[in-house]
Amino acid sequence: MVSPAYAVELLKNSLEIYTPSRSEGGLANLIKERCMSDLGFERVTIDSVGNVIATKGSGEPKMLLCGHMDTVPGQVPVRIDSGFIYGRGASDAKGPLISMLLAASEFKQKGTIIFAGVVDEEGNATGVKELVKSKLSPDYAIFGEPSGISNITVAYKGRLALRLICDVGETAHASAPWLAMNSIEEMQYIWNDLKRILTEGNIELNKKSTAVTCSLTEISGGTSHNVTPQKCKATIDIRIPTNRTCLEILGIVDEIINKLAKQRNVKLTYRIEDMTESFEAEHSSPLVRALSLSILDVCRTRPMLIRKTGTGDMNVLGNSLKIPVVTYGPGEPHASHSKDERIEIESYLTSIEVFGRALFHISRLHQIKKQNVNKPKIIN
Repeated sequence: MVSPAYAVELLKNSLEIYTPSRSEGGLANLIKERCMSDLGFERVTIDSVGNVIATKGSGEPKMLLCGHMDTVPGQVPVRIDSGFIYGRGASDAKGPLISMLLAASEFKQKGTIIFAGVVDEEGNATGVKELVKSKLSPDYAIFGEPSGISNITVAYKGRLALRLICDVGETAHASAPWLAMNSIEEMQYIWNDLKRILTEGNIELNKKSTAVTCSLTEISGGTSHNVTPQKCKATIDIRIPTNRTCLEILGIVDEIINKLAKQRNVKLTYRIEDMTESFEAEHSSPLVRALSLSILDVCRTRPMLIRKTGTGDMNVLGNSLKIPVVTYGPGEPHASHSKDERIEIESYLTSIEVFGRALFHISRLHQIKKQNVNKPKIIN
């Protein structure tokens, strides 16, 4: 049985290792060492992209617990204060990652546990894409992200990220701006029009999980302080609800850009930086039922099923493998990426119990389903 002191110390150790995307090797090695020495896993490997994968048990069901080891850039001093542990990744998502690892280490029912700590979730999803290619073929999967211990995340929006380039064709001296168009000013006009058209159908803005939203996240242009800019580049991040598709929104964007290029007499081009479809779990699946029962067992409260406005690894694996997938974990989502990122220690410890009970219920419900399928039918 993993003690609370061991659980807190392991989380603290993981937070002390700085792991911006594609620099997760130190944490992967720590997890591998603990899996082999303390936690009783039977097989532990680090794959070609840096994912650490540990398994134990055999047979059905195959249950994947997957979390990401990377964080956004920027360090937060690691400390314990007033019942919280602070550090970059405490909430997103080392707290959920380590709680899943410890719950998996204590699994003793029928079935196979696959724990995966993946890389680059905050970047280009390199880790989970490699996981899909590896053909682990799980029957169920839970991703570790902060949802709050009484909530289950059943849906994430899709994401379409575009790099837009505006070229006005010529430059002029800044003292004579009437001699050439200004690409930065043109980009501002184009962005405002693009945003207006994409979001004009959002009747109920309070329901952000069902609305198309877009953000201008990067912009650059110009070559000198006294020359009007010929080119301006911008990154546009569009989040897409589950009732729309990336291709549908891309078609709208393409039409708008072609129209604006003619209207403004500029050259507009774009490239796709990311295109990830939205995903929503089946609310009545055995996985949602098992996790709901476990929260009821441990927290004595009925869980809330929530939809998030972000995009996560659940989208990639759920859409690729077509299996029951949900996201769950301790932590306050709004604390993620903040300068004082933290997680409540009591919630973190409670989540280990919740994950453990969830594995128990998944195994139990899977065996019942299997027995019912194999039961001979009585014909009158």
